[in-house]
Amino acid sequence: MTVVLYDYSRSSASYRVRIALNLCGIPWESRVVNLLSGDQKGAENLARNPQGLVPTLLIDGLRLVQSLAIIEYLDETRGAGFLPPDPAGRARVRALAHAVAMEIGPVCNLSVRTRAAEISGGRLTAGDWTRPVIETGLSALELMLRDSPPGAFCHGSKPGLADIVLLPQVYNARRASIDVDQWPRISAIAAAMDALPAVAAAHPDRTA
Repeated sequence: MTVVLYDYSRSSASYRVRIALNLCGIPWESRVVNLLSGDQKGAENLARNPQGLVPTLLIDGLRLVQSLAIIEYLDETRGAGFLPPDPAGRARVRALAHAVAMEIGPVCNLSVRTRAAEISGGRLTAGDWTRPVIETGLSALELMLRDSPPGAFCHGSKPGLADIVLLPQVYNARRASIDVDQWPRISAIAAAMDALPAVAAAHPDRTA
């Protein structure tokens, strides 16, 4: 059965799932849900994703939503090793991933930043709203990464959940004209991720 991903190229959540699928070596087909056109709030998308979001993944006869839940499903069913084997390691990796996906991401969501610009009466642009959030969040994450185990990634020598979540946020930071080099550890992790062919193939510019 064909694995189908309903996604949008520049959606951070979709980008995460594309990376995870590729790292697992799972062939998949994309069905574009254009966020800029409002397709996510259309009846067709709401029928498969009641929150009106992307991504939605059709796999193993299931319809899965929420990117972190999807990635952990892939980890558990495909033995991907996205989470460490020990409870302390898993807690650390989840904390790093959640610091991005649950703290930075939602505040910079398309609907939130658009609404913020609207209610400001023109005093704020979407970029004015997102840049301080991203900079504050990634500055904290850089400090959280100081106690990383040896290796090129967030938690050792293999990409995992935290790396999968971090890279799309780095992409967003660069799109917002933020100098990511101010965070040496984050920059190095992003470079290590970008060097992996499976990860590079998930980049928004290659999936538009």
